[in-house]
Amino acid sequence: MIAYDYLIVGSGLFGAVFAHEAHRHGKRCLVIEKRGHTGGNIYCQEVADIQVHLYGAHIFHTNNREVWDYVNRFVSFNRYTNSPLAYHHGKLYNLPFNMNTFYQLWGVHTPSQAQAKLEEQRGAYRHIEHPANLEEQALKLCGDDIYQRLIKGYTEKQWGRPATELPAFIIRRLPFRFTFDNNYFNALYQGIPAGGYNRLIDALLEGIEVRTDTDYFDDRAHWDTVAHKVLFTGCLDQYFHYEHGALDYRSLRFEHRHLTDTDNFQGNAVVNYTEREVPYTRIVEHKHFEFGTQPSTVITYEYPDNYSRGKEAYYPVNDEANNRLCARYKEMAAQLPDVLFGGRLAQYAYTDMDDAVASALKLWRSQT
Repeated sequence: MIAYDYLIVGSGLFGAVFAHEAHRHGKRCLVIEKRGHTGGNIYCQEVADIQVHLYGAHIFHTNNREVWDYVNRFVSFNRYTNSPLAYHHGKLYNLPFNMNTFYQLWGVHTPSQAQAKLEEQRGAYRHIEHPANLEEQALKLCGDDIYQRLIKGYTEKQWGRPATELPAFIIRRLPFRFTFDNNYFNALYQGIPAGGYNRLIDALLEGIEVRTDTDYFDDRAHWDTVAHKVLFTGCLDQYFHYEHGALDYRSLRFEHRHLTDTDNFQGNAVVNYTEREVPYTRIVEHKHFEFGTQPSTVITYEYPDNYSRGKEAYYPVNDEANNRLCARYKEMAAQLPDVLFGGRLAQYAYTDMDDAVASALKLWRSQT
């Protein structure tokens, strides 16, 4: 029996924004979520008065004023600016690549000195006209020092294979800033919701029926009958029973530690570990997202992981073969007028949070 206008499968940011807009316009909505909580990967768990980003660090950043104004209707954002560090063989380097990084690498003091050193580093690889893999592409862009210390190991861990086996398009360009500025995103608007992302999701879903611990695929025949339309935000290939084969992803594994006898572990929210021999890619210290002064701290070791069904799919592997396969599934999706597909998994794309908000708003507007 049809009881709702929309069934929203997944309560992440995309699904929550769409559900909010539909509900605000008088539509009957039901949100179902397979996890025991709402919010998808931006969910925060409170530990010792610290908002722990349970599924990895999430920093909201955007140049889109409409999106920034939209999310600020629901929650206040602090002034956090993402300024990660990179650790390599006992030394720390600022990210993104800027004058601080160049000084740490080469001892240069001026932009002209840094540009000259960069050109010198690139010089050994000018003969590479058509890079055959990521390693050749990166060396052509930045030379040995930056590549060997700050790119190679981290990238190989992230993707689970040597850089010589990765396609060149993964690094189309590398941004170099010839200013002493560690603002990673360099966005007009940036911050973390005061009190964590749960406040944003809770505000978006206020007044909407939500059922957690409810997997759409456990009783798909039933769920497909409860609403006039379905918004599906899960894995695109799973929706179609992997009819053309499975899409490839990379996953992540997190190890959370509450350090009761330490109030400040690393002095920064995010430190990347770029050596191939170190198994994790970064350590996140969550209290620094909100300038915390709590007497203890929580840190998270983030490990890249091979994906298999049952694990969370974090990063699509957007090579030519997977993109062709994805296109076939999107052709099938286009034939279903009463099923909407949105979000990073259903679009097989890695998207930032502001893109998720903008895309959800666009999809809703297409329904009106």
